[in-house]
Amino acid sequence: MNSQSSLANAKLNPHPEGNSLPGHKYFPGWTMIGIAAMAQFLSAPGQSFSIAVFKDPMRTALGLTETQYSLAYGVATIVSACLLPIVGRMLDRWGARIILPSVAAGLAIACFCMSQIHTLTGLYIGFSLVRSLGQGALTLISVWMVGEWFERKRGRATALAGFGSAFSVMTIPFVNSWLITEYGWKTGWMFHSAAVAICLILPGIFIVRNRPEDMGLHPDGIDPHLEPEPEVDEEGNVKKTKGPLITSTDESWTVRQVLRDPTFWKLLSVITTHALVGTGLIFHQIALLGSHGVPAKWALGMMSVQAICATILMFPAGWVTDRIPSRYILSFGMICLSFANLIALTMPALWMVVIYALLLGTTGSIFRSTATVVWINYYGRMNQGAVRGVAWSMMILASALGPLPVAMSIDYFGSYNPVLCLFTAMPLIAALAVWSAHPPKLYKDQKEISAGSGG
Repeated sequence: MNSQSSLANAKLNPHPEGNSLPGHKYFPGWTMIGIAAMAQFLSAPGQSFSIAVFKDPMRTALGLTETQYSLAYGVATIVSACLLPIVGRMLDRWGARIILPSVAAGLAIACFCMSQIHTLTGLYIGFSLVRSLGQGALTLISVWMVGEWFERKRGRATALAGFGSAFSVMTIPFVNSWLITEYGWKTGWMFHSAAVAICLILPGIFIVRNRPEDMGLHPDGIDPHLEPEPEVDEEGNVKKTKGPLITSTDESWTVRQVLRDPTFWKLLSVITTHALVGTGLIFHQIALLGSHGVPAKWALGMMSVQAICATILMFPAGWVTDRIPSRYILSFGMICLSFANLIALTMPALWMVVIYALLLGTTGSIFRSTATVVWINYYGRMNQGAVRGVAWSMMILASALGPLPVAMSIDYFGSYNPVLCLFTAMPLIAALAVWSAHPPKLYKDQKEISAGSGG
């Protein structure tokens, strides 16, 4: 039986015999968060912050130019983006219990293959494997698990799992640097191979469960049948509840329906804008801030400030996500990104670079929490992997393009001002778009009402 069939059956029989809800005092979803956090932490072999440390020693050993090495990495990123929708569909069909250990085994093998590379062709293949399985599939599996096990606490749960990614950013580059210095880059890749195999394959096989319904439970560990009836007003209408509207499982959208929904493209404008603009700023941050007289050490230090700010604010952002509509939070994130670009454009005083980093960190915390859960909140659980896969593939492609307009601005205009003006305007346009991105359930209801009144 595949994952989608088990969920459908669970809806009909929410308390299978021998697995009744009262028998569980500890909600296993918290264990799933721990495994999801570990998956995000161990996605490092395919992430830019980890691969960057291997660049110089590998390029020297293989006798490659900067262009050859960077092109191989860029092609691998595109391959990862193209494969994500397929991974998402596989997740929805088979679930994390099968896909997680399979992907972990593949990533462990890919890391070992990276340690044996001798040619440029091998580098293309190796990068494509670690990017697709690490940066792409493993991260998608992590958020899929959290989305299945939590609903009302989904924002906070996503933030908790996201600490795995944040801790990885803070530690893995230093681990890589030490391993490469002491034992060489090949040993570094072998270390990642062993870590992924030991920490993810066995837990994926023996501990992971696809959904709470498989154990006779419900998301968040709360039985909806025991919840109080919704309040109604004097006219008999259900009163609007506080917090974001969450699409129920039996109302889940298919990918084809999602792609025809205007709300999807409004949400997509936000995550692609953040990916393109954010990557462009970070990639050129030293030179960009240096054009205003900011020392290189300050510019590098601001990356740490940004990462720390994003990590500290991630859980508060998740908490807010569970309480107010996502479209407001995403709009706020876009405004922060726009102001950060405005500071980079004008830089009235050097100390403003700290505000610049804090604004980017705030935006990052929102996009690690709110922008991660909005897809399942809006479009339901049944096809969340496929929907996220499509959205994230476009986000990754936008991220790959991010450094290009910044480079073109300095090459063709001799200044960063033109691209910074563009980068200031783009988030504002996206903020206006997502402000009107009402949950699609409301959109469909309005459509039916309009059709009925027209008849």
